[in-house]
Amino acid sequence: MTHLLRAYERGCLRVTLNRPAKRNALSREMLRELKAVFEAHATLDDLRLAVLGGAGERAFCAGADLADLAGVRDEEATEEFLADAMAALDAVRLFPVPTVAVLNGAALGGGAELALACDMRLAAAHAELGYIHAQIHTATAWGGGPDLARLAGYATAMELLASARVLPADEARALGLVNRVAPAGVDLLEFVDRFLEPMRERSPHVMRALKAQALAERFGWPVEVRREAEREHFVRTWLDPAHWAAVDDRFEPPPAPA
Repeated sequence: MTHLLRAYERGCLRVTLNRPAKRNALSREMLRELKAVFEAHATLDDLRLAVLGGAGERAFCAGADLADLAGVRDEEATEEFLADAMAALDAVRLFPVPTVAVLNGAALGGGAELALACDMRLAAAHAELGYIHAQIHTATAWGGGPDLARLAGYATAMELLASARVLPADEARALGLVNRVAPAGVDLLEFVDRFLEPMRERSPHVMRALKAQALAERFGWPVEVRREAEREHFVRTWLDPAHWAAVDDRFEPPPAPA
């Protein structure tokens, strides 16, 4: 039984964690399916964006499904679970176009890591984000610790990890962990669509180029690798018919000689 909903329209992949009764907690099966869905769509020619959300209004994702993981009690099983979870979140991090997490409610523990695996985050006014791993005496393990330190800075990340404090949406935005917060009373789906609309007008080549440069910064690739990625994607976008169509629309052709 699948616990993920997916739709694809106008170059936008929409994936929804669909276990609202469990606050969209991630089982091992869901993590494997999440990886498969993102990998299956990564090569589509018209791909521009991916949006990841949670069903219901209570939670984006409450983290790992601890009931599903109750039997993971030896090193081999723990390493296997860790590998599956890291691979799933890396499929989101390395997705070749920008990704947006829509925090319709709480993003906690592994759910916070999943949110920060995306490139951008939009939040409902009542949403919360918390690296609460230390509350159950464990640490981050899905790449979310480095993501938090990169976005919030070393000292703030250390405070949030050690205190396991849950942040309201406005504070998460002030710390740079959330891009936009929908005002109370505003329909979240409409808010998200307005945010996405200008991006959906960009060509697929441009969105891939922008993501490639962001990944180079995110993972600290050497300068020469960054410049080569920029060069390669610039050539591709410059020669794309969409670029020249936009140029033709913006500038009138010179008058014909008399």
